Amino acid sequence: MVNVIGLGYIGLPTALMLASNGVNVVGTDYNQEIVNNLCQGKTTFKEDGLDELFADALANGIQFSSEYIATEIYIVAVPTPYDKFSKKIDPCYVITAVKNIMDVCSKGATVVIESTVSPGTIDKFVRPIIEANGFIIGEDINLVHAPERIIPGNMLHELKYNPRTIGADDMTTGEIVKELYSSFCQGDIIVTDIRTAEMTKVVENTYRDINIAFANELAKICRLDNLDVYEIIRIANMHPRVNILQPGPGVGGHCISVDPWFLVGDYPGLANIILAARKINDSMPEFVLERVHEIMKEKGMTDLTKIGLYGLAYKENVDDIRESPTLQLLEVMKKHLAPPLKVYDPFVRSDVVENQYHDFDKFIDDLDLVVIMVAHDEIKEHMDKLDEKVVLDTRNICKCDVVYKL
Repeated sequence: MVNVIGLGYIGLPTALMLASNGVNVVGTDYNQEIVNNLCQGKTTFKEDGLDELFADALANGIQFSSEYIATEIYIVAVPTPYDKFSKKIDPCYVITAVKNIMDVCSKGATVVIESTVSPGTIDKFVRPIIEANGFIIGEDINLVHAPERIIPGNMLHELKYNPRTIGADDMTTGEIVKELYSSFCQGDIIVTDIRTAEMTKVVENTYRDINIAFANELAKICRLDNLDVYEIIRIANMHPRVNILQPGPGVGGHCISVDPWFLVGDYPGLANIILAARKINDSMPEFVLERVHEIMKEKGMTDLTKIGLYGLAYKENVDDIRESPTLQLLEVMKKHLAPPLKVYDPFVRSDVVENQYHDFDKFIDDLDLVVIMVAHDEIKEHMDKLDEKVVLDTRNICKCDVVYKL
């Protein structure tokens, strides 16, 4: 039996995938509301194919509880935020999960940390907890790091086909955990040591952050010199060894916008390019606000209540708002004591910000200036409704007559 700890964007799909492939699974979360919903057969977020996978897992006997259970394998998939001041990882959720596991587990159990952590986190925080409970790692308890590698909007496909990394103290333990993940993962599964697995995951997301920062910096340079950054990137990418990404309003989600800070915090003075990239990407929501201000001046607009942000999620066609550029932009306005703009997102059903709409047509009708923050399919399919509006398109998807770009 496997006990999956944390039933959020990573833990729930992982638990369901294991159960659907014949593994006996109990999913645990401290949030009783989440557990209650799952026990009633309701998924807690939207994702293509998730409801069908949930039905398969229920048919295969998956259970949900707010209690940890005594079992052979634990998979910890809890959040790993960072300290906004020091930029170091805040391992509080991982620490709490491992402590709770130690209260119920028996000798011979394997603890798998799926949460993304900074290099050295398991040595610094997880091993001491296990040893403080009288267990000898490698004899009484096996310790493994198997960092997740999925993204909202394509979770189930990536769970099944993405390569995985298993970090373990010894190859025997690594191969056992590899076999467990092989129950559903058809991608290559590499077994290595724990610190290498920790660093590899953080490096993957940092690489992407740096590439996005280059595109965003190009956008700022081209704006200053009145050049079309999208045409420049298109032509540059014709070179066989060039692949510049597209600029955007910022970087969100719980991976790319968070993990690079781990390296900045742990390696001050060395992670210079990484720090610069983080600063560039974090500056983009304010850059969007500056563009709004420029457009308002050009158009003679003075009424902030006629300006709206389309999209709350951090990427297209998902309901995940973690670290979203829109939330970052609204926070910038708050710091400047400015009233929040109108906001709408078809995937975010609950009220999470002020002035949030839940009807697309009413949202558009109440605006003179629409800022496209997220390239949801909905807005692509209803571009005709923007014909009479001034549009700031931060995603380069709009072909309206009056459209401004980054």
